[in-house]
Amino acid sequence: MPSPPRMLLVLSENWTLTGGRADLPAAVRWAREAEEAGFDAVMVSEHIVLGPDAAAAGVMGNPRDYALPGNQDPHTPWPNSLLLLAAIASVTSRLRLAAAAVLAPLRHPLLLARELGTLDLISGGRLVVQPTVSWSKDEYDALGVPFTRRGRLLDEHLEVWAKAWGPSPVSHDGPHYPFRDVYVEPKAHRPDGPRLWFGGQRLHGPVLRRLVRYGHGFHPLGRPTPEDLQGLKEAMSAAGRDVADLEMIGGTQAVFPDDSSPADLGAALSVIPEQLEQGFTTFCVKPNQFIDDPDGVGEFCREVMRRVEALTS
Repeated sequence: MPSPPRMLLVLSENWTLTGGRADLPAAVRWAREAEEAGFDAVMVSEHIVLGPDAAAAGVMGNPRDYALPGNQDPHTPWPNSLLLLAAIASVTSRLRLAAAAVLAPLRHPLLLARELGTLDLISGGRLVVQPTVSWSKDEYDALGVPFTRRGRLLDEHLEVWAKAWGPSPVSHDGPHYPFRDVYVEPKAHRPDGPRLWFGGQRLHGPVLRRLVRYGHGFHPLGRPTPEDLQGLKEAMSAAGRDVADLEMIGGTQAVFPDDSSPADLGAALSVIPEQLEQGFTTFCVKPNQFIDDPDGVGEFCREVMRRVEALTS
């Protein structure tokens, strides 16, 4: 019998419920309400800046939809995810804090190791990090980071983080971030740092390699194919790891009747039992896809938990 599902509330991209400036405390309140309702985690994603290529594929029809490569208005608010999660950590005690789509190559790995480790320590080990490279060349150009090297930069970040969260002093001889005998104190909550998730649109070579070497969770964008899941199982086994040790993060699929209306919650949650059978254990849901009342998120979370229990009991 599959384990009971863990529910994760997506706090980014809810700007049909609240503005991205003065109403940021609402997201903190929603996180507290999600914890009280029985949710396991909240998630906040990031961009540092957006450029014209944010809308290169045309802006999404329904503003409640997920932001994907090239489908968003460059004015879309993206508050600093780690600062927002720190505020959430201060008003919660059990809720996991998922920093999704952390664009590691846009920072120095020692700085990011320090920021992530501090947030993990403040929260008592509740931080989950999903490092990635993203898709926006405009964002890389604005920050002076070579877009074509982003994968190699991320790989070196992961090497540096593993060292920085271990015993001091640490040294690194990599091509992009060399340093000698530095002390990174205090450490993260665990000796090996925050839990790391990896994912993307496809489980291709670099993502699979990082997941097998460093990952604690697999968070695909969309539904992975049976071939992807079999390839993951085989790669984990070849590395001496059991795929059952990975947290598998699934999601709900909102279908909007038009470009101005929310989706049906029951239909979106109905995919959970099938995903549980496939080994997924944690499921993301974004409140503004289903409600338009910013004061109704707490009740929405309770309704989600009631429906999920009914579906899986």
